[in-house]
Amino acid sequence: MPRGVEAAAAPAGPPESSEPPPAQPPPPEEEPSRTNTFTIEILRIIRDAQQQHGLRHGDYQRYRGYCTRRIQRLRKVLKLPQGDRRHYKRKDVTVALLGAARADERLLRAPLILAERCWAHAMQLRQESNTEPRKRFHLVSRLRKACVYALQLQELCDSPHCDARTKLEAQAYVAWIHGSLHFELQLWKPAAENLKKAQVVYEKLLATLSEDEQLIYKQKIDELAPSLRYCAYNIGDKSAIDDLLQMRGQGMVDNLDALMAQARESRVGSLQEVEWRGRRITVRPEKTRLFLLALQDLDKTVERAPNCLAKIELIENALMDCKDAISAVKDEVKMDPKLRSSSGAPLPGVQNLLSYLTYVRLTRTIERNQYLVDQAREALENKTQLEGKKVRPHDLTRLYEIILQTVNELQSLVGFEDDAVYQKEIVMIAKAYKAFRCFYIAEVLLTLRRWSEAFALYDRANTYATDCLSKKLEDKKLSEKLEALKKSIISSKCSAHAQSILADEDDEAVTQSGKRQKHKKPLVDRLTEYAEDSNVLTKNPNVFKLPPEMEAIPCKPLFFDLACNFVEFPSLEDKMGNEKKQGAGLTGFVKGFLGWGGK
Repeated sequence: MPRGVEAAAAPAGPPESSEPPPAQPPPPEEEPSRTNTFTIEILRIIRDAQQQHGLRHGDYQRYRGYCTRRIQRLRKVLKLPQGDRRHYKRKDVTVALLGAARADERLLRAPLILAERCWAHAMQLRQESNTEPRKRFHLVSRLRKACVYALQLQELCDSPHCDARTKLEAQAYVAWIHGSLHFELQLWKPAAENLKKAQVVYEKLLATLSEDEQLIYKQKIDELAPSLRYCAYNIGDKSAIDDLLQMRGQGMVDNLDALMAQARESRVGSLQEVEWRGRRITVRPEKTRLFLLALQDLDKTVERAPNCLAKIELIENALMDCKDAISAVKDEVKMDPKLRSSSGAPLPGVQNLLSYLTYVRLTRTIERNQYLVDQAREALENKTQLEGKKVRPHDLTRLYEIILQTVNELQSLVGFEDDAVYQKEIVMIAKAYKAFRCFYIAEVLLTLRRWSEAFALYDRANTYATDCLSKKLEDKKLSEKLEALKKSIISSKCSAHAQSILADEDDEAVTQSGKRQKHKKPLVDRLTEYAEDSNVLTKNPNVFKLPPEMEAIPCKPLFFDLACNFVEFPSLEDKMGNEKKQGAGLTGFVKGFLGWGGK
């Protein structure tokens, strides 16, 4: 290129100067990126969803449908579509999405809801596998898928975008899902390890929460206990089966029949006969055997209960099982004609089993009512309310009346009507409870200021108690209560006697508050007695009782003339004369009709 052309092509610039160029301002510093921190209460979220969408009634299919609709709404709101209508393109929630500027904590709920949907499907298949065993393979497949989604949730929660509580919740949830899978696969040791890990994590969370938030975590810990004991039994801990029976008695295990399908075979097979009052009774139905096994440990369980209310709940659960056992025996009699006689009644062996179960039901009912009495007596002595109501002696009288009705049913037990020893025992038990009933009826009469009647009932209660103690009841607890009752009767009897004497001397008694009670007699009946009665000067003085009381008066006598039939009257023929009779016939009729022809 020529030099002139090169010079012409160069742009014209400013004239050169010897001064240095001005300093450029430093570029602005970049702000550090903020880290999103999310908190998600996994257990509370799934528990609320389960209770509101079917699991309160065991409807896993409804809960599964809810999870499907919920995940669709989440993907739409969070803009995480998996392709379009024609093509499917999987899109999972990743840690990068949690670190975005506009990240939402609902991103963590997507894998949680997916895991819950698989778990609900598995529980639905478990219900259906009772009739279709092949569905157990599909059940295990669904639980494996739930474990995959639970691990995705844990990976997201372990990122720096979640706080410590969320990480612990995720660890517990993953451990529980894996424990459920291993439990179905009958891998008892891994199942026990995972369930125990979940229990420990929930216990740690429980210690850091307020009382309002602790309830669902306590419930979850209680739900894990039966499964852990069952795993321990299958691993080799023989004492675990007793703990399971105890949990069932406390109502902690709702589905023990399915949970203990194998455990029953080891102990129920050993219970073939029961000996009761010198009779050997064969136990046939399996449900009845299971009830009798639980009955062996019921007394120990009741003794370990902390209060009367817990003991009452234990006995009520046992009573429900007893009714089921009786129904099982009756159903077997209906189904098997060999167990019935020609008249249709059960055979003696089956009837003895029914009588024994009925005896257990009635005696446990009396025990339950006795704990109700103890609870009411404690509230009466401490002057506290029971279930929002004030306890009165009348309530205790009603409870003892119910107990006596149950004792009467024991007396008419089938097959023991002619057993003199049995009838004597029941009569003594009835006398013992009659003593308590008389005592509390007397307490009621004391509140009505009927001293004489109360004194008489105290005397009768003392007679019943003395008679029972002299013949030594077999029930030691009842004997101890009768001893305490005799001491109470002595003091109450003296008090009633003193009150009755004071009432005879002075009709107007002074209460503890210093106020005088009104005279029961009206003024007209005590005109000859001097007493200061301020009630006479009030607007409603007790002067005369209106309406007056009815009095018996003699009625007007009635006279009946009975002698008239036996009186012979004189003849009057001589005074009547001899009158000829009128002729008969047509001529006589005409004469009589026209008024002529007579005398």
